Amino acid sequence: MLTSLSLSATIGVVDDPIAKPLTRRERIRAQTITEIKDIARRHLAVEGAAALSLRAVARDLGVVSSAVYRYFPSRDDLLTALIVDAYDESGAAVEAADARCEHDDIVGRWRAVANALRDWAVANPSSYALVYGSPVPGYHAPGERTIGPAIRTTRTLVNILADASRADALDDQRSAAIAPGLMNELTRVGTGLDVSFTAEVAARGLTAWSFLIGAITLDLFGQLNNVIDDRAALFAHEIERIALHLVGVKPVAASPTRAVVRRAGRA
Repeated sequence: MLTSLSLSATIGVVDDPIAKPLTRRERIRAQTITEIKDIARRHLAVEGAAALSLRAVARDLGVVSSAVYRYFPSRDDLLTALIVDAYDESGAAVEAADARCEHDDIVGRWRAVANALRDWAVANPSSYALVYGSPVPGYHAPGERTIGPAIRTTRTLVNILADASRADALDDQRSAAIAPGLMNELTRVGTGLDVSFTAEVAARGLTAWSFLIGAITLDLFGQLNNVIDDRAALFAHEIERIALHLVGVKPVAASPTRAVVRRAGRA
């Protein structure tokens, strides 16, 4: 699923520094859209995505349901907007974390991105559940709106892995045999992201991604209750093990300050 619409895109205004100021009507429309989505997120937190109702949102907004339909013609349109927002927000967080690291600090970049995604998830559990939890029954995400935002986090992680491969920072001794039928599919993994991967590198990336989402989900959805109290310490341990054993990055001693040095040409 993609991230939600930006404010300017939602109201049909181009995000341009020399664009005309919003009219009063446009400002009111933007404010109403923001209020609708804020109320919808509160409903998600309490009732879950499957129970989201435009009528209930309208009631909390203090308007008739037909007023909300002028902004979101259906529940699925509202869900799509929330999904796009969630992907954009998490994507922006991991992109910023990666940009603060030195380009050649592969483990530092992985660590920073993993922590940024977890921090966002902890701060926005219902939004995380919306995009990484169970599918909403009957909902089908419109790819033309959701794919772009959805791959922001993935692209950041893929770039880290690609940089590690180009720098010969992957430990080949940690590779595992790949079934012939899986080989072609893994080779195609990077196609949509304009990255050329060997099947082995793609397999490592997918394994690391699975473990990352799994670690966050176990924590966020209460599966570690009465098991581990210091969740942050466990997560820190997990991402180090993933870097060294699953992604297969060769251990490199990095200075404590490396991960906070901004890379040239990165925002």
